[in-house]
Amino acid sequence: MNTRIFENRRVWQLAQAEFLTAACLIAAQEAEFGPAAVLGIARGGVPLVEVVAEQLGVPAVVVRARHNAPVGIQQAATGRVLLDRRHNKGALTALPAAASLLVVDDICGSGATLHAIAEMLTATVGPSGVRTAVLCRNEGSDYPLDSWGWDVADWVHFPWEPAPESGRLEALPPVTRLRSQPRAPRTRG
Repeated sequence: MNTRIFENRRVWQLAQAEFLTAACLIAAQEAEFGPAAVLGIARGGVPLVEVVAEQLGVPAVVVRARHNAPVGIQQAATGRVLLDRRHNKGALTALPAAASLLVVDDICGSGATLHAIAEMLTATVGPSGVRTAVLCRNEGSDYPLDSWGWDVADWVHFPWEPAPESGRLEALPPVTRLRSQPRAPRTRG
């Protein structure tokens, strides 16, 4: 079972410039995979999907899933992911069957959301391959990501979120390369 880690030392802050750098690095690295579309998980994955899809010249598709019901820092992960089936059904109809897909999000905390989206895609679209890329990965997650920018052990404040009410903000260091787990894309099986 994945367990998110919070050292409670700080709230990491991702600056807009660092976000754009990481998004472009993700697009460049995942270009070799050749995704037919990029799916972003709402809410946090929407800014990332817009940049990555534009860089790759492919459609951006927003899917909705919710793992943390309350909004705020250091909320416990429930382990239950709620998929917006009605919205997602409409969003996924535009995807070609048996295509390669890239799923992006702002953070992989436990991996439960990415796992639920991958299962939904396998059941509804039947992609030839699915890869995952996020800006940040919590150090407690063992979800098999393909690309990510930062390993973190505290909450992260992203540029599109309201400022946190508490916590010492500390800037994430500049990212010059992505972290990755070299492996073949997950395929239908």
